[in-house]
Amino acid sequence: MYDLLIIGGGPAGYVAAERAGHKGLKVVLFEKKTLGGVCLNEGCIPTKTMLYSAKTYENALHGDKYGVFAENVRFEYDKIVSRKNKIVRKLVAGVKTKMKTNQVTVVEGEAHITGRSGNGIEVVCNGESYPGNNLLICTGSEASVPPIPGLKEAGDVILTNREILDLKEQPKRLVVIGGGVIGMEFASFYNSLGSKVTVIEMLPEILGNNDFEISAMSRDIFTKKGIDFYLDAKVVQVDGNKVIFEKDGETHTVEGDKILLSVGRRAVTKGFGLENLNVELDRGGIKVDEKMRTNVPHVFAAGDVTGFSLLAHTASREGEVVVNNLTGKNDIMRYNAIPGVVYINPEIAAVGETEESAKAKGIAYKVAKLSMAYAGRFVAENEGGTGLCKVLVGEKYGEVIGVHMLGNPGSEIIYGACMAIEQEMTLEEMKEVVFPHPTVSEIFKEVVFEF
Repeated sequence: MYDLLIIGGGPAGYVAAERAGHKGLKVVLFEKKTLGGVCLNEGCIPTKTMLYSAKTYENALHGDKYGVFAENVRFEYDKIVSRKNKIVRKLVAGVKTKMKTNQVTVVEGEAHITGRSGNGIEVVCNGESYPGNNLLICTGSEASVPPIPGLKEAGDVILTNREILDLKEQPKRLVVIGGGVIGMEFASFYNSLGSKVTVIEMLPEILGNNDFEISAMSRDIFTKKGIDFYLDAKVVQVDGNKVIFEKDGETHTVEGDKILLSVGRRAVTKGFGLENLNVELDRGGIKVDEKMRTNVPHVFAAGDVTGFSLLAHTASREGEVVVNNLTGKNDIMRYNAIPGVVYINPEIAAVGETEESAKAKGIAYKVAKLSMAYAGRFVAENEGGTGLCKVLVGEKYGEVIGVHMLGNPGSEIIYGACMAIEQEMTLEEMKEVVFPHPTVSEIFKEVVFEF
């Protein structure tokens, strides 16, 4: 009898397994593909590895701005992909080592929930039965495929985030259907390498969940870099390598060597016997409470399968909440300080409320913003670069409720804003924090003094 059965070896599953094993629980982790899940194998890590290659190439091309000159700058696409695969293998091996170190039993194969077994829950995998006292479901998400006529007939011209990572050759023309985070990261990557990129988005702006002003600024930057954007546009058909869409009452057609389908993701709730436990679903995902408990006793869910916050770091924290509650620590999941990063060049990093979400929730707020050029380090390292830092505070108490940045390296400094929101720090408290100088992070404090 295991203390904890975990289905899915992504960021929610393997982090929960590691924490539970470390605390002495007897744990079995089932994974049908490769440890690390989508994030490590088909998402976060491979895309960021490739994006760094593209950023390095861009820096070499424009080194003259910094007094550094290089001749015959080039890249080899197959080596970029090869390095990506090497990094993924290395990190997957690291996850395996963590499981072994913490005495977690890892079973490779498709797990299937058969239902209750005595006082516990039974999962069957590879013909063997695994009974457990508690079950954690971390089956993740998959790319959504909308019912666009002609998609199936287009064959291998159509790509999702999975297939595009293993292309053997760089497409000279790429059409991206969907201007969200995944779509824009691939658009940024191929634009940096010289592909002609077109982004078709049905919303009024790209990166819909981000601060509208930040998203618009980012789009302007990429428009100058050569990406074509069609907003408020609805794709109505795919005809081979052609994408047909409607905008402003007119029909348009754009061609690409490859077409990336990037219109969101959906929770994986079928194919592993979830129906045998009568677990309640909500908006396509598994419904959970603040302790990640489902409606079925001793059954938990974490990560993308809940359909709520489809981010790897959210998933890991949700897995930790489950383990903490199983081992005697009263813990709840909070979503007010979950950071989000778009790893384009320049980066977008954000946490907390946007102006749009604050208005929708009826939150009274004040806002201040500054160009990133107010940080000396940013100017030193981003010749001719532009950016923005925006801070939102609650009007009543003056506490930080949202921070949004456009500019490198926003991803590495947004955690400070996360901590400020988590600790409900006020403007006056933020003013007393000493930031290192010169750093880009100082922009956060500079904006605080604008209120």
